Amino acid sequence: MSVAGITAENADNHPGQHHSQGFSYCNSQPLTDPVPSTDIEKQWAVKALHHAETYWKLISAFDPRKLRLTKLDDELYDDFRANWPDMNVAELDENEFKTESSKAKWRDFIMKYEKKVQDYNFGTLLRLHAAHDYAEDNAFFVTRLQFYAIEIARNREGANDGIRNLQDA
Repeated sequence: MSVAGITAENADNHPGQHHSQGFSYCNSQPLTDPVPSTDIEKQWAVKALHHAETYWKLISAFDPRKLRLTKLDDELYDDFRANWPDMNVAELDENEFKTESSKAKWRDFIMKYEKKVQDYNFGTLLRLHAAHDYAEDNAFFVTRLQFYAIEIARNREGANDGIRNLQDA
């Protein structure tokens, strides 16, 4: 399985993977069976790729402004914009996710939804540039909740509107 050149096999070389909060502080589930970490990362990469493919198909086929990604879209959007009112969701800067202060701010945001959003801390691919498909140079790993917050904002604010036109080209 691959999304524009990203595969489970090359996910280890994928830009941003090791900067992800999803693979560091948010994986709080204890392991009951010892499994090598590379196997776990590859399993997560496969799930993340499947999620990316599914989401891309969804925003390619339907009006993104009408999509609801969770039962809490309104709350997530309002909370996200209250915390990051000036974030340009159409063109993300991966470095804005890497600083210690940014990681702490995201951690606080994410943990508010620990009991409210299923799979809130799963590793998920997020596109850097909303106008483009998933690709090695246009995606990095984040938590599922970060994905929801940013993609809900992109959908509501029109950053994903051109995706259906991109598919027709």
